[in-house]
Amino acid sequence: MTGEARAALEVTALDVSLSGRAILRDVSLSLHPGEFVALLGANGAGKTTLMRTILGLVPATRGRVQVMGSPVQRARKAIGYVPQRHEFAWDFPMSVEQVVLTGLTAHIGWLRRPGAHHHRLAGEALARVGLHDLANRPIAQLSGGQRQRVLVARALVTDPALLLLDEPFTGLDMPSQEALTGVFTALAAEGCALLMTTHDLIAAVHECSRLCLIDGTVLADGIPETLGDPALWQQAFGLSNHNPLLQALVGAVHHRKQVTAC
Repeated sequence: MTGEARAALEVTALDVSLSGRAILRDVSLSLHPGEFVALLGANGAGKTTLMRTILGLVPATRGRVQVMGSPVQRARKAIGYVPQRHEFAWDFPMSVEQVVLTGLTAHIGWLRRPGAHHHRLAGEALARVGLHDLANRPIAQLSGGQRQRVLVARALVTDPALLLLDEPFTGLDMPSQEALTGVFTALAAEGCALLMTTHDLIAAVHECSRLCLIDGTVLADGIPETLGDPALWQQAFGLSNHNPLLQALVGAVHHRKQVTAC
């Protein structure tokens, strides 16, 4: 990635406070097309708040957010967002295709019916996540993994330059996780920039091109091979020296370093 390439996302010196309490302090982060970045931190570290600020849903008290070189207020159509699965009303009487079409509301308009072009886009997004055959199925009948893929398809239907993923693997079995990871890595290879929060730290080390550790502010940001210092992970997650997760993380970083060197 050259320094001249325009960033898909540029967060600069961002401060965010909620109810008078500082949540984010001096956060700076950039993503370029083709990067798959994991945003990692303990519960309460500010990951979801940062996501919502990038979306323009939470105001910043200082700093700025730009998407594809424009303020986020003018670039929302360039952003795809996959919320946590529990945030969606899965008992609502809609089909899989109808849910995906809601991702085009800003393009279609609230009072207009989707046309053939919009249905084609929805079909392509569903095919991308392997659900084209389930387009007419009621969403209440879907498994957890299928529901997550529907949310991904809804985010992809606009062909976003930046895709935000908030805990996309929570509660999924391993085949579903692997299927989604394949979709995400393929999108990055095609030039989409992806920012993902996840609690699956080992998978993030193996699959993501960059890791950003935060705890109210950015503690570390770099390719996984450079984040082998146990102190970084201890600071971000409060792990003890003998925590098995810490040992597994350091081992995963070492393994990736070996693979990359081959």
